[in-house]
Amino acid sequence: MAQATASTAAKASYQQTMPTTAQVHPTFTAAKKDPKLANNWKAKTAQELTDAEVLAMPDSEYMNEKQMAFFRLKLVQLKQDIHNSAGETTEHLREDTVVVPDPADRATIEEEHALELRTRDRERKLLKKIEQSIARIDAGDYGYCDETGEPIGVGRLIARPTATLSLEAQQRRELKQKMFGD
Repeated sequence: MAQATASTAAKASYQQTMPTTAQVHPTFTAAKKDPKLANNWKAKTAQELTDAEVLAMPDSEYMNEKQMAFFRLKLVQLKQDIHNSAGETTEHLREDTVVVPDPADRATIEEEHALELRTRDRERKLLKKIEQSIARIDAGDYGYCDETGEPIGVGRLIARPTATLSLEAQQRRELKQKMFGD
């Protein structure tokens, strides 16, 4: 009887600590626009704009020339950062080709190399998305959902400059993938 009571108490405490589905999925709250920054974009170039200033721009100015130039700079900088880290990886892998006699140390080094190469592979895939996003800017399609044609939103684009779907379309796609698989 004591064992049954203990297991019931353990289950109760475990269920209390388990997150509910409402806690697992974060709710999206729109980024707040700072009214003090609403007109700062008019006097600045795209290079001088900050994320907050672009976010504070009025909705009527969505994907104007300055926003397009701002996101192009953001994407080009991201691309350059990826290329720089790829160069660092090449140098790092060349330096670490020393033969280590201890099998545990060798396994650790090989695992670190594998992790670094996986990271670079993900960045390689991101480079393709960056190139596609720059092409979309050139075509004038950047900032609009591929599925619905609605604006993606400046806040989402600041967080993920390679986004091609609005938040709602992305949520629908993820739900379909969860329900039906890939």
